[in-house]
Amino acid sequence: MSEDTEVSTEPVVTPVRVVIGLCLVAPFVAMLWVGSYAKTDPAFIGIPFFYWYQMAWVLISTLLTVTAYKLWQRDQRGRAAHSAAASSAPSAPKGGESR
Repeated sequence: MSEDTEVSTEPVVTPVRVVIGLCLVAPFVAMLWVGSYAKTDPAFIGIPFFYWYQMAWVLISTLLTVTAYKLWQRDQRGRAAHSAAASSAPSAPKGGESR
């Protein structure tokens, strides 16, 4: 069983991936922490805080998810370009061999 497998030396956890994770976790934390928004004041155009806060998070969650997706695409393109460059780099002659 001699498969030609590549082992990536790139780190799995990078600052970009941490930002992606934070973008995806923030809406859950905001919505699950009910005590922070379980009130009626301040009202916005007659809508109690409880309702408009949740509706605002629908928009914020959308923006954060799009941001995470774009960052993930950029990260994957960078990794693909890096691995393609590493695999196409000419290898140095071994030992005393010359061309």
